[in-house]
This record gives sequence, C-alpha cells and structure tokens, in this order.
Amino acid sequence: MYINNPNIKLPAEPDTIVWKYLDLSKFLDLLMSRKLFMSRSDKFEDQYEGTFSEPTYDEIKRLSTDNPDFLQYYKTHREKVAISSWHINEYESFAMWQIFTQNSEGLAIQSTVGRLQKALQPESNYKQYIGEVNYIDYKKEYIPFDDMFFPFLFKRKSFQYEREVRIITDVTQNDIILNDGLKINVAIEELIEKIYIHPKSENWYKNLVIELLQQLGFDFTIEKSDLKSDILI
Repeated sequence: MYINNPNIKLPAEPDTIVWKYLDLSKFLDLLMSRKLFMSRSDKFEDQYEGTFSEPTYDEIKRLSTDNPDFLQYYKTHREKVAISSWHINEYESFAMWQIFTQNSEGLAIQSTVGRLQKALQPESNYKQYIGEVNYIDYKKEYIPFDDMFFPFLFKRKSFQYEREVRIITDVTQNDIILNDGLKINVAIEELIEKIYIHPKSENWYKNLVIELLQQLGFDFTIEKSDLKSDILI
C-alpha cells in the first residue's frame, strides 16, 4: 500500500504521465501474477545506486569515527531496498524504447503518478513509497541523510534523461532477504491506463498482444506507437 512520506518529493500533479518499458515476458508475468517486480537496489546497472555523494560521504565518515557500525549500516542497506522505476514524460521516448527493450517485441505501459498510488495494494510485511528522483553533481552537491530513502532518490546528472519516479520498498525491519528483488501486489486495471506497442513491431505482434490480453480477461486500450506514424511530404 502506498504510504505518503512528507520528506519525499512527488510531481505536483497526480495526472503526471509515467511510463514503464518492458519486454513481452515481463509484461505477461505482471498480468498473470498481478504482482509488480521491484529490483534490489544494488542490482541496478548504476554502481552508485543507493550511495551518497562525496560531500555527504565525508560527513558520514566523520560521524562513524567512533561508531563504525553507522557507516556499515549504510553500505548494507542497499540489499534491503527494492525499486520499481517509471519514466516521466508526456509522450513516448525513443531513447527509452532503445534502452529498455532489446528487440521489436517490447511494450510500454502508460500510467500516471496518481494511478501508481492507487494501484499499490496492502502488504502484510512492508510498505511502498513513491518519490521523484533528483539529479545532482556527486562531487559537489550534498545528499541529506535524515531520511533513509534519500540515497535512493538521488542520481548523477548523467542519468537525468531517465526523468525517474520510483516506487520504493524497504524490508530492513522485516527480516526479509532479497535476492534479485521482490514482487508486490498491484491492482492491474488501476496501474495500466494504456499499452503501447514497440514502434518497430509488425502487425502479427500487435495481434498477438491483443489475443493474449483477451485470453487473460483484460480490455486495455492498445495504442500504435506515435514513432511509427507515416511521414508527410
């Protein structure tokens, strides 16, 4: 279930459009399980994920002089945090198609921040939070650490093209071991507003997606990618 945290920034408008780009197998897993996969934070490609900027790290080291467990806690905390990443954009992103779908058989889920909040279902062992990522200079700028989620809501400026909103879960207090991540319960019909088919996909693939959705009992709007529109001369 989504829990509001006043320390975590969100887009001002709940109708802010967000996207998740994924391949067909992950999409079907989402539909069939009605669970959203969240990756363990230290499994992301960015090695700085969940870490601190240099000014913040220097301060934490000073505070850890007489309490080494303080620093060690932050180092291992990444193993207890799971993240689902969504891309803020009013329109499709060619770059996101390229990065997150390996072939022409990918899909994109269109949703909104408000839909994400409503789609998260109650869990017995952990809670979900949603926050917008800040992009900063890790050599110069400071990341506050008065909230345990802050290291996971800052990234280096070189990643600012991601324009990311994140669903975040922390299982530290629940004695849960995360391997690659965990799956959380979601209301699929609330989560998904529209589905976009990869711009390079052929008609048979779109028909396959439509047939699979019908067999699974879903009736989502399926859009043709705007990137595949005919050119006008």
